[in-house]
Amino acid sequence: MKINLFLDDSRPCPKGFVHAKDADECMLLLRECDVRVLSLDYNLGWNAPTGLDVARFIVASRRYPERIYLHSSSAAGRRRMFETLYPNKPDHVLIFNHPVPDDLLRSIACGKFDMEK
Repeated sequence: MKINLFLDDSRPCPKGFVHAKDADECMLLLRECDVRVLSLDYNLGWNAPTGLDVARFIVASRRYPERIYLHSSSAAGRRRMFETLYPNKPDHVLIFNHPVPDDLLRSIACGKFDMEK
């Protein structure tokens, strides 16, 4: 079974996603689950590991989800995550330097999003 994963310590999790509130939980889910869509925040609390730590984990472990969205309000954080992930990604992986689009969020929430079609 594939999951959609949302990493954020403060924003509410969109319907159809599993919520990881910190980097460790996100990396555990990436290790244990087949992740279809991943949405990453950068800042995850004072003195806590960041979304960049998750990006580095993805590169080192080769546990790339099919699609990665960077929804952080930190432009510098989004850039650093993108610059870490993009040059190392497999050809089939899509990486977006912006949040998940509303139409895709609606499709996932309704259970109508199927990337194989």
